[in-house]
Amino acid sequence: MATDTRRSRPVRTIVLLTILTILLPFGALLAGWQLDGKSSDNPDGASLAPGLALDLQGGTQVILRAVTSDGSEVTPEAMEEAIGVIRQRVDANGVTEAEISSQGARQIVVEIPGEVDDETVALISKAAQMKFRPVLTIGNPTPTVQPSASPSASGDAADDAGAEGEGAEGEGTEGDAAEGEEAPGGFTPDEIAEQEAAVEAATDASDLAQITPSVQAAFDELDCTNPENLQGGGGDRPDLPLVTCDQTGVAKYVLGPVEVDGTDLSSATSGLIPNANGTVSNVWGVSLDLNSEGARNFRESTERLFTLEQPRNQFAIVLDSLVVSAPSINEPITNGQASISGSFTQSTAATLANQLSFGSLPLTFEVEGQNQISATLGSEQLQRGLFAGLIGLALVVVYSLFQYRTLGMLTVASLVVAAAMTYVVIALLSWGIGYRLSLPGVAGLIVAIGFTADSFIVYFERIRDELRDGRSLRLAVQRGWTRARRTIYAAKAVNLLSAVILYFMTVGGVRGFAFTLGLTTIIDVMVVIWFTHPVMELLAKVPFFRDGHKASGLSADRIESPPRYRGAGRFSGPATADAPVDAPQDERELVTAQSVAPAPRVTEDGRRMTIAERRAAERKAAAGSAETTQPAQNEEKR
Repeated sequence: MATDTRRSRPVRTIVLLTILTILLPFGALLAGWQLDGKSSDNPDGASLAPGLALDLQGGTQVILRAVTSDGSEVTPEAMEEAIGVIRQRVDANGVTEAEISSQGARQIVVEIPGEVDDETVALISKAAQMKFRPVLTIGNPTPTVQPSASPSASGDAADDAGAEGEGAEGEGTEGDAAEGEEAPGGFTPDEIAEQEAAVEAATDASDLAQITPSVQAAFDELDCTNPENLQGGGGDRPDLPLVTCDQTGVAKYVLGPVEVDGTDLSSATSGLIPNANGTVSNVWGVSLDLNSEGARNFRESTERLFTLEQPRNQFAIVLDSLVVSAPSINEPITNGQASISGSFTQSTAATLANQLSFGSLPLTFEVEGQNQISATLGSEQLQRGLFAGLIGLALVVVYSLFQYRTLGMLTVASLVVAAAMTYVVIALLSWGIGYRLSLPGVAGLIVAIGFTADSFIVYFERIRDELRDGRSLRLAVQRGWTRARRTIYAAKAVNLLSAVILYFMTVGGVRGFAFTLGLTTIIDVMVVIWFTHPVMELLAKVPFFRDGHKASGLSADRIESPPRYRGAGRFSGPATADAPVDAPQDERELVTAQSVAPAPRVTEDGRRMTIAERRAAERKAAAGSAETTQPAQNEEKR
């Protein structure tokens, strides 16, 4: 049989676990608290306590009213799209556990945990207008290490993403700035002037000469995988190029000046696109109708784009400074009626149609009110939740000490380590990404206590099984861990899979429960591998546990079990009473086998026997049994 020759270093494992998962994260949190502490002027700063969600802490309520400049009606579909745009801005801004809902026909209520600064209020109340821009170049979403000397399309995947016409996320990168200041997109006034001069000198909106060095540098540095670049919010100048991402962050673009405004779009509907002969195809798409001015501008644009190469034959539909769709021009569109087709489903086509309809409205948001709201559940519910957690923890501790005696203290220590790691991680997430702990999240932490204790119980019972087979504690720890970890991994994989499915298939508080459940499952596996098992290896060398002291939880009376059939007429376990004299022959033989197989596990002074000593005792017991059995059989024959 192969032997594992790897040297076990339990002390080093425990030290590394303590340093890497507790001391260093807590040190980083403490340093952040000292250097970037949370305050009224810095609400997103570090804090030693995890951030709390609306239901436990309260926050800020902002009431927005949708207003159209032309007095047109705001449809329910437009309100739903407005909520989606605002949610995208809030989520990408690092705010979690926010609640956004409609109230009445024109009001949107945004509730954000904690205090909200004026910048966030301005972000969520900006208008989201749609614009049609020509595509100058498309690139992969990550920053370019070596900036390209000349702009060009890069990446077939990006081209395909644009041609399909499906949504993606991004951020505009230019805007006006006062003299001596930097523009919102990172451009200086001199760079803005350079871009204005390039646009005036360009032959048309698709001229690559509009990509000035500052625009190219912004395009090269833009990272569309960064959520901060996917919040939108407008601010782009319609008369200048735009550097942005699509809504899913799979591509980035340089777009020319606006050629068709969203308000020139009369309607957008989804459905099956008709064929050239007038019959209905089985391809889903979106049909557009433009007003007279929009039709004229669109005709001029499509006639030019149709003659250009990829990707300059595409036009981008930009909503909230993010590219929603970038289809190619297959033929000039002269009648103001266009269709967008690609790999659409009925659902995605309807979504794009709603986005186009929303972006075509001259819709703005007015802040009607901004109020501080109290916690919907409050500190009392949090205290009750923590009290329930303490009760569950106390029951686990009592059971562990009753079942495993002193060995149960290892369960308690492992739970303490897991709790410390969980606290530090949640506090860091609150500082780093704005995570907020809600009451369902607290429930996930409470449930995790029992799940975590399960791992230790499986491990300890495996060790007891090995001891029952006559192995020393050191070997029992090694073999028991090999068998237990497979069971632990399988159980934790199921827990983690359940948490992931819950997180992605639900919304609201259930996601908070799923997040903490998944987090504690990962921490549980780390603790049992890098703390519980190494400590058990150290305890196996301590005489108190190695020799099976009665208070250790590993004594002979604690691991004793009923006889188990081992095959070939052999049993293991404590001997049973002798069978009556008049019992059948097969029953007397069974009792004889039971009396031979068991052997003492400890010496007369209470020390646990080694395997060699146990085997010698078995041979001695077998010999003694044979001597006593032979006269009885002879007597029966006479």
